[in-house]
Amino acid sequence: MTTLLLALAVAVPTAAAANGRSLYAENCLSCHGVAGQGVLSPSHARGVLGVRGLGPSLRGVGALSADFYLRTGYMPLIRPDVQPSRKRSPYSEAQIEALVSYVASLGGGPAIPTPHPERGSLSDGLSLFTASCAGCHQVVAEGGYVTDARVPPLEHDSPVRIAEAVRTGPYLMPRFSRTQISDRELNSIVAYVQGAKHPDDRGGWGLGHIGPVPEGLVTWFIAAVALVAICILIGGREKT
Repeated sequence: MTTLLLALAVAVPTAAAANGRSLYAENCLSCHGVAGQGVLSPSHARGVLGVRGLGPSLRGVGALSADFYLRTGYMPLIRPDVQPSRKRSPYSEAQIEALVSYVASLGGGPAIPTPHPERGSLSDGLSLFTASCAGCHQVVAEGGYVTDARVPPLEHDSPVRIAEAVRTGPYLMPRFSRTQISDRELNSIVAYVQGAKHPDDRGGWGLGHIGPVPEGLVTWFIAAVALVAICILIGGREKT
């Protein structure tokens, strides 16, 4: 019985990787090369981040990067020379798992993380997020724009996606290793981002939490309307 269970445990990922190999050949090989070796020939146009060729090597990236890029819809790219944007993945759950299994089989690389936001601290998460993430994502994780890049909001990201992004460093985002942000600190960051999705607006209107500039414009608009109303009221009294 034990031998049978061990055989099944080995057979399942092998079958998934085999199915993933077929999907990879159909959808990924033209950019990432045979067996994930990459297509980096100088004869190809520069891709995103100045990569010479169509796509980088996938050997050693592990299940972590493959799972993140496929589930966020960053991959596949229609054009390798433009910034990837989040979209609905064209692959089914089974196809994503098969592709991730195949990429992981190419050699080494980190596994998919398992964050535990329930073990984190909201106050620590706020401090860590403000120091390392808010410069691009805003303090309430609404995203925005930086030089030559769009920063996505995090409102629809699951704890696993957030943890994957921190450890992967997609596009212009820096990659944070465990020596820079520990797993305990990552739990706190995830807990804060999850909490920021439903902020408690005790100070007044939330106004969509889209930042201080539009909120300031709304304030000035209300002030202008109030001043006009006061002027009309004073003018009416003077006439009487």
